[in-house]
Amino acid sequence: MRIVLLGAPGAGKGTQCKRIVQRYGLLHLSSGDILRQQRAEGTSLGKKAQSYMDAGQLVPDQVVVQMMIDAIKKASAAGFILDGFPRTVNQAIELDDSLADNGQAVDAILNLQIDDRVVAERMTGRRSCPKCGAVYHVKNLRPKVDGICDNDSARLVQRYDDSLEVVAERLKTYHQQTEPVVDYYNNNGRAVFDVDANNGADEVSDLIFQKLDAIAEA
Repeated sequence: MRIVLLGAPGAGKGTQCKRIVQRYGLLHLSSGDILRQQRAEGTSLGKKAQSYMDAGQLVPDQVVVQMMIDAIKKASAAGFILDGFPRTVNQAIELDDSLADNGQAVDAILNLQIDDRVVAERMTGRRSCPKCGAVYHVKNLRPKVDGICDNDSARLVQRYDDSLEVVAERLKTYHQQTEPVVDYYNNNGRAVFDVDANNGADEVSDLIFQKLDAIAEA
């Protein structure tokens, strides 16, 4: 199966990707992870991406698309799930064209729908350990002692990108750039499966598995 997973930041894409990969044996392709790997390895694409980032600019679609296409080509016959890609309509078009060149197409497009209010509550409530990286939540995943990591007793902190101002800006970017990707697929006869992500992770997984099981058995 070839799957695209869409959704706002904080919708639970990372959690659902891990569960989908485990259930169906797919390759998890995260645009953020691949970008970091390319930069760490000093590849030509990684250096090109770094030059834009050092200048405070967004990495162009062309560079991101090439990174993802190269990674997709390494996927096994079992397939892959794309996490954080495509982020723009142009990236979605480039992905479709590249797959078509190899006689392939996306089999499933999952869209995790979530209220901005829920996203803000989830993300601003996160607290991280600066030593071991463990993540907690002030409501849903509390440490044994408030503000202290269970693993190493370090004082928990709120990451800069989990502040209310940054979360609001990330949601604004999502609505402007990535939400139109859903319309692109729907307008081109590609059925998007909307999943209510306001619920707990297990409920969301059940809905996703029902859809993907049907595709796998078809």
